[in-house]
Amino acid sequence: MSMPFDPDPRPRRPGLFARLRSSFLTGLVVIAPVGLTIWLIWTLVGWVDGVVLPLVPYQFHPERYIGIPLRGIGLIIFLVFTIIVGWVAKGLIGRSLIGLAESIVARMPVVRSVYSGVKQIAETVFAQSERSFEKACLVEYPRRGIWSIGFISTQARGEIAAHVDTDGDALLSVFVPTTPNPTSGFLLFFPASDVHELDMSIEDAAKLVISAGLVYPNQQRPVQPDGPRLTAPSGGND
Repeated sequence: MSMPFDPDPRPRRPGLFARLRSSFLTGLVVIAPVGLTIWLIWTLVGWVDGVVLPLVPYQFHPERYIGIPLRGIGLIIFLVFTIIVGWVAKGLIGRSLIGLAESIVARMPVVRSVYSGVKQIAETVFAQSERSFEKACLVEYPRRGIWSIGFISTQARGEIAAHVDTDGDALLSVFVPTTPNPTSGFLLFFPASDVHELDMSIEDAAKLVISAGLVYPNQQRPVQPDGPRLTAPSGGND
């Protein structure tokens, strides 16, 4: 049985519901990132206010004079207080007081472990910029033929480098993040020859990981063929 002939070969326009659905999804893509960002900032500021303002005497609260609570006052007080503490800590008296307090904490069995761990994390994240990730890279993990995005942190030193024989090759520490949360992952050590550096920035590589491969960075310049081409092992003869 032959199909009926359609005299009009032009594609049909989508219906009203399809156009409304497309417009709604487009608007959602535009609104969702902005709304989520505003909500996160608003929530963070409110959380800081809830922690800081109860510690401030009520006579210094702005709502006592204007009659309405102002969000963000606690955050401003926290920033000013932190700046003052940092300024004092850089001076001779501040360093002496910090040294005295740390010597007291070092005599407390449980407190000293918690304090030293938190201090190392804070110094790594906030103070020591030279310890930030250097480059984004590709490594074969969890096995040969499967590639993972990684971040090169430093060259391995000390006991780690002494116990690994790389035939004279440098040993690099690489952080391989998980998707969609790049703050968790695995610290792995690779010979430098097994680490393939990428031209993309750390931020672009993080976006690639967070989006599960849906958001690729724009290629601003052609890839220079200065390194080995990454190819998967052949499964059979050509």
